[in-house]
Amino acid sequence: MTLTLTPPSPAGSLVAAASARGATKVYGKGDTEVLALDNVDVDFAAGQFTAIMGPSGSGKSTLMHCMAGLDRLSGGSATVGDVDISSASERQLTLLRRDRLGFIFQAFNLVPTLSAIENITLPMDLAGTKPDQAWVDNVVHTVGLSHRLNHRPGELSGGQQQRVAVARALASRPQIIFADEPTGNLDSTTGSEILAFMRHAVRDLGQTIVMVTHDPVAASYSDRVVFLADGQITDQLIDPTPDAVLDHMRRLSN
Repeated sequence: MTLTLTPPSPAGSLVAAASARGATKVYGKGDTEVLALDNVDVDFAAGQFTAIMGPSGSGKSTLMHCMAGLDRLSGGSATVGDVDISSASERQLTLLRRDRLGFIFQAFNLVPTLSAIENITLPMDLAGTKPDQAWVDNVVHTVGLSHRLNHRPGELSGGQQQRVAVARALASRPQIIFADEPTGNLDSTTGSEILAFMRHAVRDLGQTIVMVTHDPVAASYSDRVVFLADGQITDQLIDPTPDAVLDHMRRLSN
């Protein structure tokens, strides 16, 4: 039986920024075959912060990568907005990732020869689009980078580099941001600051974020946590607290 998890909508007007139906992903063949995703149905609501959690090997990163068009499903479908990414061509996926998606990774993935502001506007520069300067200024101010814009990544702390990466993801106002363990390389204080900004980006700037994490404290910044085990979604938690998330994770591990 498939468990379909749709986030609650107070006004009854849920709009899904991304959805999966029957999403299945198989790696390898024969004796080495691994079923990473097993017939997953899930919606990620626009204007919400969703965390994906599960034990190691549960399929959480695979789900995110397939939803973001970074990997192909073996079966089922995945959509971002009105785009069916499971049937899109490589060119269509490239344009989708460039024009409509934002990414934040554990490794900051900044270009070392570019300044902070050049890294922030790079996706738009590559797309040949002009930044909304007022919006970019707002993002830069909010992440506290106004005084570091001309510094290269090597001249910034890890926390500042991740702030640049978060600002880069937000700068083009993408439909949805996918974040893979975005605070994994940061100390707890800096990580909390980054998560608080991501929370602010959703609540006050109208952004949509889907984040894979193993950290119950990080997950508590989200509106909703989706739990995976053995490639299947097993449960969800609305308005999570660290203790509630930890209790769910303990049950999954038992």
